[in-house]
Parts: sequence; C-alpha cells; structure tokens
Amino acid sequence: MRAAIITEYGMPLEIANVPDPALPRDGIIMKVRATGVCRSDWHTWMGHYSDQINLPLIPGHEMAGDVLEVGADVTGLQPGDRVTVPFGLACGHCHICLQGHHQSCDAQVQPSTNFDGSFAEMIALPRASINVVTLPDEVGYAEAASLGCRFITAFRGVVEQAETRPGDWLAVHGCGGVGLSAVMIAAAMGVNVVAVDIDDSTLEKASQLGAVATVNALRVGNVPEEIIDITKGGAHASMDSLGSTVTCQNSILCLRTLGRHIQVGLMKDAHANPEIPMGLVVSKEIDVRGSRGMSPKNYPSVFNMIKAGIVAPKSLIGSELSLEEGAALLTQMDRFPGTGVSVITSF
Repeated sequence: MRAAIITEYGMPLEIANVPDPALPRDGIIMKVRATGVCRSDWHTWMGHYSDQINLPLIPGHEMAGDVLEVGADVTGLQPGDRVTVPFGLACGHCHICLQGHHQSCDAQVQPSTNFDGSFAEMIALPRASINVVTLPDEVGYAEAASLGCRFITAFRGVVEQAETRPGDWLAVHGCGGVGLSAVMIAAAMGVNVVAVDIDDSTLEKASQLGAVATVNALRVGNVPEEIIDITKGGAHASMDSLGSTVTCQNSILCLRTLGRHIQVGLMKDAHANPEIPMGLVVSKEIDVRGSRGMSPKNYPSVFNMIKAGIVAPKSLIGSELSLEEGAALLTQMDRFPGTGVSVITSF
C-alpha cells in the first residue's frame, strides 16, 4: 500500500509503498477513504512525543473508511461497514472506561503515536469492538474524518466541560479546526460566542458560523479586557483551542466570577508550563478544566445533530488533498495555512 512516512523528525515525509498491515485478533483493517491533516500530527513530526514513538512512523489519527477485514475476537462489525474511530482507543475495562470516560483511559493507544496511522491506503485498528463507530448514511467520509479529533474535541469541550447554556457567553481563543468547530457547536446551542484569532479571514469564517463578536488579537491592546467589555462582565466559559501561554492566560483572565476555563490546545515545549493567574482563579472561584477527545458513546449525539441540520462539520472542510499534498501540508501546520480543516481524500 502507499503511505506517507515520518522517517526523521523535522524532515519531509517520504511517500512509499509499504507492506499491508496485519489484522489484529481484536481489530479491523480499514480501507482509508479520508484522513484529516491535524496540528497534533505536526507535534509528532516535530518530535514532541519522541519518548513514546519509534520511527519510521505513518502519521494520521483522524480517519474514516470501510471495514475490509474483521479480527476473530471482534463483534458488531463486518466487512463493508462505513466507520470512523476516536483518536484514542480505550481499553474498555479499566475503572475510567467503566465510568464511560473512554477518552481519558490511561491505557489507551493512539494511531500515529503508538502505531502506524492513517496517512495510508489502509490501517490496522485494534480494540475495534470498543472504539470503532459505524457511520450513518448522512455522514460522508471526508466529513467523518473531520470529526475525528477537532470536532469531537470541541463538542465535548463545549457541551460537557464548559457546560454552556443558551444565553451564556463563550470565548474561543484560536480559530483553527477545533476553534471553528467550537464556534459552530456553541452557536447552534444558542450560546453567544466571541471568537479570537489573529487572521481576519478566519474571524470572518467564525462570524459566518455564528460568532456574535470577533476580536483580532493583533489589533487589540488587551484581549481579556476587550472580551469583558463585549460580554459586559466576562465570559461564562472560555476555551483555549490553540495551546500557548498567551491564549491560556487570556482565556482565564477574560472570565467572570465562577467562570470555566477549558484547555483544549496542546501545551508543548516553551508553553508546557504556563504561568497561571492563580490569584484570580481563587478570588473568582474559576474552574480550570482540561478536555481531550470524546468517548465513542457520544458519537450518536453528534450524528443526530448533523442529520437534523443543526451542525454541518463538512462546511469546515477547507480543502481536499492528495496524499502528497497532505504530507507537505503537515510540515507547515505551525504556520496555520488556510482556513478550516484539510482532509486527504486521494491516496
């Protein structure tokens, strides 16, 4: 099969023919029809997970496709099924999984980190009975792949972690794939969204998706004060969907009393240990929460919203690419090229 391979950190990916993956007893072989190009894989390519990864490695963790083969221990799936999968594959039997929090399973494994990912014609996915989700007819492959990391992360962050309600104010700092997904989801729920970014075209897209106000962080002297003014007292919840010291701090500082900060963007390198305004956290009783992915059990809620026309993740897809184009784009993700989500659909 053809695949894009990380052979050396920080170097161009190699496009090559490699052996087809072996079928796990507890897994499936998926024919990949679409896979997202995500900044999380850029972190992999940069070597930020080098203590967990062995090169060479095929990146890609946002995927959708067809079941080709089913392992002997798998139930509920058969060849020909149209499927997708969360980026973290839970074990299904630890105490965290038994509470329904599969996204937080300590024993989870991830494509493009623990095993070869979906920048390829096929992928082997273990733990299939627990993690693989069947797609409804109304959800296409590219749209399903766009859900895989960014949309589902935003969905859980907005709905469960931020606990937003109609009429609340939500600030979204960084309007890439996760941020724009959060804008769409929150606006569909009747939440007032303030979108923050440094790119006018991205902010225009946020407005089209339902943001009632936008803030260009390069043109405002003090982002938190601007948000407090717009919301007349501060946001009820705020999400750092980028993952930087500045956006993390701004997200906390823009909250009103009893507000909720949701950290979704990954914090790496110089941003791994940001200075937190803990005095404000205490005095305003601000809740600081992390949010990472979503359990497979919540996918039907997302699918129902799509089928009802309440949200349209496919409108977030900015480009469909070839494998070569996607491999090249991955190396540029720190520059945030383009608007929306890029998906590889040609292998």
